[in-house]
Amino acid sequence: MTMKEYAEKSVLCWLATVDKDLMPNVSPKELFTALDDDTLLIANVASPISEKNILSNNKVCVSFVEIFEQRGFKVKGIARVIVPESTEWTVYLAALRKLADERYPIKNIFEVKITSSARILAPSYFLFSETTPESQIESALKTYKVRR
Repeated sequence: MTMKEYAEKSVLCWLATVDKDLMPNVSPKELFTALDDDTLLIANVASPISEKNILSNNKVCVSFVEIFEQRGFKVKGIARVIVPESTEWTVYLAALRKLADERYPIKNIFEVKITSSARILAPSYFLFSETTPESQIESALKTYKVRR
């Protein structure tokens, strides 16, 4: 599966930023999408610390995992804060509005230009040769006592 497909299957992503004093911050984000293979978009609904950090240090890391399969991606890149006056705003906002309507107030958008990416796999995939996505899903459903 591609990075874009995992982004679409994941419920949350985690955005890691660093402030001017190199203090890290990790923040969950609900509204995000892979625009293409080179660009992630993350809606800034309520993230003043992430915004401030990106403005002072634009290097970020984003991870997302399909929770039942326990597979996903870690992406590193260069972030920009896209404001409503930006030329990209309309296209980027439309991509994010496919995920949530106007009840979610999007203050601005974090554009992440991807510089590198790596797959995330739960350790059981490489520890136990019989592990499959289906067995991971079955195990997660049982462990967390949920139904899909």
